[in-house]
Amino acid sequence: MSDKKSKLSVLINGIIRENPVLVLVLGTCPTLAVTTSVTAAIGMGIAATVVLICSNMVISALRNIIPDKVRIPCYIVLIAGFVTIVQLVMQAYLYSLYKMLGVYLSLIVVNCIILGRAEMFARNNTVGASFLDALGMGIGFTLALIAMSSIREILGAGTICGIAIPFIKNYSVGILTMAPGGFFVFGCLIALVNKLTKGKGVKRKEFSCDVCPSAAFCKKKAFGNPDKACTGTPENNSSEN
Repeated sequence: MSDKKSKLSVLINGIIRENPVLVLVLGTCPTLAVTTSVTAAIGMGIAATVVLICSNMVISALRNIIPDKVRIPCYIVLIAGFVTIVQLVMQAYLYSLYKMLGVYLSLIVVNCIILGRAEMFARNNTVGASFLDALGMGIGFTLALIAMSSIREILGAGTICGIAIPFIKNYSVGILTMAPGGFFVFGCLIALVNKLTKGKGVKRKEFSCDVCPSAAFCKKKAFGNPDKACTGTPENNSSEN
C-alpha cells in the first residue's frame, strides 16, 4: 500500500505541488512564447512531455554507465536526439503545428524542466519511478500552458483554438496576446496556485556549494589549491574572494 502511495505521489507531485511552471518557475521562455494560442500550447506540452518521458527513462537506465564528470553533456545529447525525432515526426505529419511552434520546438533541448528532472530525479531513481516523475511533470507543464493560453487567447483575441467567439471577439483585450499581457497572466496564475496550496508548494532552497552539481569535482580540484576548496556556505566563499 505504501509503495502504491509513493508511486502516486511521484506522479501527482509535478501537477500541483511542484508544478514546473507555476511553482518551480521553469521553462518560462516557451511558456510565454507559445501561450497566445491553445493549439500551440497543447502541441508544445505534448512534445515536451514525450521528450521528458523518453529522456528520463533512458538516463535512468544508463545512470550507472554515464561517467559522473560528463553527465550533463551526455544528458544534452540524449535529449537532443529525442527532440530531433519529435521535430521530424511533427514536420512530417503536423506541419502547420510545426510551423506554429517554430524555433521553440528546437529549444526543448535546453528546457530547464527536462534537464532539471534528469539531474535531480532520473539519475538517482529507477526507470519506473523516472517514468512516473516525467509523466507528472509533463502533465503539469501541459496544464499550465493550457490555462495560460486559454486566458490569453479567449480574452486577448476573442478566439479559442482559432475559432472566433462572437461576443468576446468584439471586446477582446489585445494586450493579453502581447508580452506584457503574458507576464501579467503568468503572475496571476502563480499567485492563484500559491493561494490554493497555501504556499506549501514552494520549497525553500539552500544556496550553497553542496547543492551544486559540480560540488564534488570542485572540492577535489579547487583549481589546484585544496586550501581554496568550497566550504559549502556562500558567506565563507565570498569572504575568500
